[in-house]
Amino acid sequence: MYLRNEYSETDLPTLHKFIQTNPLGILTTGIPSSNHPFLQCTHIPWVLDTPNNGSENNTVNLGTLRGHIARQNPQTKAIIESLSHSSTATNSTAQAPQLESQVLILFNSPVAHYVTPKFYKETKPATGKVAPTWNYAAVQVYGQATIYHDSSSPDTDSFLSTQLEDLSRFTETEIMGYTGEEGKESPWRIDEAPERYLAMLKKNIVGIEVNIQRIDGKFKMSQERPLGDREGVVDGFRELGTHVGEEMGELVKEMGEISDRRKSKKDS
Repeated sequence: MYLRNEYSETDLPTLHKFIQTNPLGILTTGIPSSNHPFLQCTHIPWVLDTPNNGSENNTVNLGTLRGHIARQNPQTKAIIESLSHSSTATNSTAQAPQLESQVLILFNSPVAHYVTPKFYKETKPATGKVAPTWNYAAVQVYGQATIYHDSSSPDTDSFLSTQLEDLSRFTETEIMGYTGEEGKESPWRIDEAPERYLAMLKKNIVGIEVNIQRIDGKFKMSQERPLGDREGVVDGFRELGTHVGEEMGELVKEMGEISDRRKSKKDS
C-alpha cells in the first residue's frame, strides 16, 4: 500500500477499531502450485483479538486475527497442498501447521467516492492545477497464518468451536445490535443450531489464525488539500443528496480537523 504521510494512520487502537467496524477482510495468499493460481483471495469475516500492550522485550503485540474458510475453496486447497510440502509444517512443534509465506488481509471502509475537481473551490479558480481522485479508507495486515485443517484433531475442533461462537456473538451484538437489552432483540447463538449440523459444518471449514506482524492504515479523505478545497469537498458531497455523500462529507470534515490538530501540535 502506497502511504503518503498525509494519509498514513499509525495509531494501533484506531487501526484495531477500523478492523472491528469493518470485519470483512480480503485474505490474499501467494502460493506456488501446479494445480492452483499463485495469487488467490477470499472475503472472510474476522475476529480480532487485541493485546494488552504491556509487551515483553519492548516489542509491541499487534494482535491476532481469527477466521475460517470453506474447505472446498480453491484457495484452501492450495494452502493445504503447500502445508504437505512444507518443512515448517512437518517439523513444527506447534499444535497446528503454519504457512511458510506471509498472508495479506485487506479491510476496506464501505464509504468511498469519486472526487471531482469541481469541488475544489480554492485551487481550481486560482491555478486550475487540480485532478480527479477517489477518497477511501483501508487497513492492510500482514502476518503468519496458522492453519487448522485436520478435522480429526482436538485442536482444530477447539479452535473452530471458539471461532464460530466468538464470531457469531460479535456480529450479532456489534454489527446487528442484538444485545438483548431493553427494546432490543436477543442475539442468535451458535448453540441454537443442531449439534449434528454444527459437527458437519466444522468438517467443511478450515480455521485460520493470523499473528499480525505489520499493520498499515490509509485514510485518504482530502486532508492534504487547503481549507477552501476541503470545505468545497464537504459541501460537494453533501449536495449530492445521498447517504454516501453525507457520510463522505462528515469523514472529510473529521479527517481535515484531525490533520490540522496534528500539524498544529507538530509545529508547536
